[in-house]
Amino acid sequence: MNPVHLEIDIHTKEQALKEIFRNCSDVRFRQVQIDDEVVIILVYIDGLVTTDILDNALLKLSFEGVPQGLGDVETSGEALIQQISAIAETNVVTSLQAIVDGVLNANIAILIDEEPGALLAKLHGFSTRAIQEPSIEYSIRGPKESFTETLHTNTSLLRRKIRSSKLKLQCLTVGELTQTDVIIAYMEGIAQDSIVKEVINRVERICTDGILDTSYIEEFIEDAPFSPFPLIQNTERPDIVAASLLEGKVAIIEDGTPSVLIVPMTLWSGLQSPDDYYEKFIYMSFIRMLRLFMVLISLFLPAFYVAVSTFNPQLIPSNLLFSIISAREGIPFSAVGEALIMEVMFEVLREASHRLPKQIGSAVSIVGALVIGQAAVQAGIVSAPMVIIVAATGIASFTIPRYSMGFAFRLLRFPILILGSIFGLYGVVLAALAMVIHLVTLQSFGVPYLSPIAPQVLSSLQDTLIRAPRWTMNKRLPFISSRNNPRISKGEKRGKRSFPKNDQEN
Repeated sequence: MNPVHLEIDIHTKEQALKEIFRNCSDVRFRQVQIDDEVVIILVYIDGLVTTDILDNALLKLSFEGVPQGLGDVETSGEALIQQISAIAETNVVTSLQAIVDGVLNANIAILIDEEPGALLAKLHGFSTRAIQEPSIEYSIRGPKESFTETLHTNTSLLRRKIRSSKLKLQCLTVGELTQTDVIIAYMEGIAQDSIVKEVINRVERICTDGILDTSYIEEFIEDAPFSPFPLIQNTERPDIVAASLLEGKVAIIEDGTPSVLIVPMTLWSGLQSPDDYYEKFIYMSFIRMLRLFMVLISLFLPAFYVAVSTFNPQLIPSNLLFSIISAREGIPFSAVGEALIMEVMFEVLREASHRLPKQIGSAVSIVGALVIGQAAVQAGIVSAPMVIIVAATGIASFTIPRYSMGFAFRLLRFPILILGSIFGLYGVVLAALAMVIHLVTLQSFGVPYLSPIAPQVLSSLQDTLIRAPRWTMNKRLPFISSRNNPRISKGEKRGKRSFPKNDQEN
């Protein structure tokens, strides 16, 4: 649309806007006559704005005229502009395109006779969802609030966590048709300037008709789109975003979705839970090591069982081997066939539980697994040891705190299983080496995916395999932070508080 300046008759402006918004039944055109000479036309989208404040101002002007004390004001139109500017954020525009953009962004366009241009008043009035508990990233201890679909609510939640002028929120517009507002959040002086510029450049280069969720942005800006591992972290918790910003990372917040992206991402951040930082470090270090062990179980246990039972049965203790052989009598499928059947059925049940209502989804998945497993064993389709192996693998996969990271390991389980069935233990080891090589080569916005272990940074290992005491985690990861300035005062150490002698005597 060519920018048409609005130094034209008010009715001509109205006709031009009606032509642009033709067949848009939710766009309202209200004509108000304050006195015998001044005509005002209001243009807005029904449901996106509130007109109560504007109606009150118009009503006062109609009955009382120009109020006293407004200074050098001669007409009702000038008086209305001053009153609206005092109670709402306003902007004067001089083209039809600017009016259209303003109306679509939940503003009221005010056209005043004999006044050039138009006045845009930001009087948002659409309904929003209240702040609730996180539905996915639940934690036993810590904040119980999550992001919503309203951009300003999300940024205010961040401001409540980080009350510093170093928190910068840079706004971009993405999507040719949706014109979606996207906020790039970072800590000035902590985040690397190169990473911030790279994030902004990648988001600005997105050329598409619409952006409806941060997952759209994620696919456009990630480094290795064909890797099964997530390279961009997503979360719905403001505390996780605030903690990531303090580490030097960058957050991408989009209007209309409660999911926030965090870059860069490492493998270890994908295996961390919010409770890791809210409970005592001794407990959570044990839980982290247990979680890493469960990750290996969920990834290699079916392949290891198939490889050993098929190619290297001598590695199995005699009593256990006899039990497996007796349980497999009459089974028409090979070990890998059993594993594939049960793994596929388990994934189907898991997907079905996600699509069902929450009240019955978990019950259906548990009952379905028990019924199908027991029926398959009694019918002689699969053996009981294979049901145990698949069940243990599925339970182990539930310990992975992030859905996207857990999905990567679930997906890799199948090629590792096939390699183990073809080459035995050599195939399992070959798959493990290939996965490690792939992880080493991955980068997220220039940051190695396995850092700070590969490449190794000894000063940053306190928050990887274990969670060290908080007073020892005084340095940020150098690959992410612009300067490795101390996060904790040099003299801050553990120990009892030293009280004055008089207080101790009392």
